[in-house]
Amino acid sequence: MSSSNRGVAYIRQNLVEVQDIPFPRLEDPRGRRIDHGVILKVVTTNICGSDQHMVRGRTTAPAGLILGHEITGEVLELGRDVETLRKGDLVSVPFNVACGRCRSCKETHTGVCLTVNPSRAGGAYGYVDMGGWVGGQAEYVMVPYADFNLLRFPDRDQALAKIRDLTCLSDILPTGYHGAVSAGVGPGSTVYVAGAGPVGLAAAASAQLLGAAVVIVGDVNPLRLEHARKVGFQTVNLSLDATLAEQIAQILGTPEVDCAVDAVGFEARGHGHEGARQEAPATVLNSLMEVTRAAGKIGIPGLYVTDDPGAVDAAAQRGALSIRLGLGWAKSHSFFTGQTPVMKYNRALMQAILWDRIRIAETVGVQVISLDNAPQGYAEFDAGAPKKFVIDPHRMLKQAA
Repeated sequence: MSSSNRGVAYIRQNLVEVQDIPFPRLEDPRGRRIDHGVILKVVTTNICGSDQHMVRGRTTAPAGLILGHEITGEVLELGRDVETLRKGDLVSVPFNVACGRCRSCKETHTGVCLTVNPSRAGGAYGYVDMGGWVGGQAEYVMVPYADFNLLRFPDRDQALAKIRDLTCLSDILPTGYHGAVSAGVGPGSTVYVAGAGPVGLAAAASAQLLGAAVVIVGDVNPLRLEHARKVGFQTVNLSLDATLAEQIAQILGTPEVDCAVDAVGFEARGHGHEGARQEAPATVLNSLMEVTRAAGKIGIPGLYVTDDPGAVDAAAQRGALSIRLGLGWAKSHSFFTGQTPVMKYNRALMQAILWDRIRIAETVGVQVISLDNAPQGYAEFDAGAPKKFVIDPHRMLKQAA
């Protein structure tokens, strides 16, 4: 077994580096031995938009943090209490670290597990304030509570053949699906998705899977909008001076939709020619209330943080945004927020991928890169490339192609 390891470390604002890091051990972040964990050889690990928030200096992430919460791997070593997994199994790792034993986990709210993070509810790999679990943008990673957390693929060869799609099961596909489900998308729905990044496109694809009649995706990035159109969605350009409602009316004949999804989060920009140049963290939420019909639902998988040192004003630095709650109240809207409980959806979405009901890699623009090229992937993603960068630390995907 190898004793070396390399991973992507956050160094300072706008800088990440690939470094030699310790080989994982069957220990929790406080150095206590755990026998319910496994060590994985990482097959794929993806760069996420929420990773970019940290790299841009928009969180309190410490220097040296090993990044990465979207992980697919091969079981290399098992703790003595692991019962349902074997060496060589290919597995998807939900980005939520969850114990499977607390009240939240038993009620399927694995995004807010009560035991894996001493400072707050909810844990995640390689993320600020989420329990100190080492990230998976590396060659090897440790996963605790393995029997509960890991989704084993039923056929290794079949999984490797579809690995570019299955790698999306760790976060963005369940997150997009959660956004669509919590927005109440169903057969015949008209849906607006704010954000043409990978999560927004995953939400749009999920809306189609759920039977939506029309899915409209909005963004200020022309390259991402062009990609969204190519993969089958209607689009609106939020950098234009025409309002969102006016652009929706041009498509639907009415300025409102049945359901809406916020796949942007707290680094939103304003609408219109001038507004798109300026950060306006409440813009998306307020615009969704304007264009969602009375008694409609709004799913909010986009990330909002409690502390944002780079925010535009003192209130936003504390996560306090100028939201028109009165408008949402008057229209009897329902809002659904929080981390996605990945395990609630990932098994069914795995079957949808294996049986060709959804082609998520094509939809989100998966591009495979090496671990050494991760810093370049971060830079291109931050510049707005219409891609989902997937890191292949051991060059296993070339073998699978």
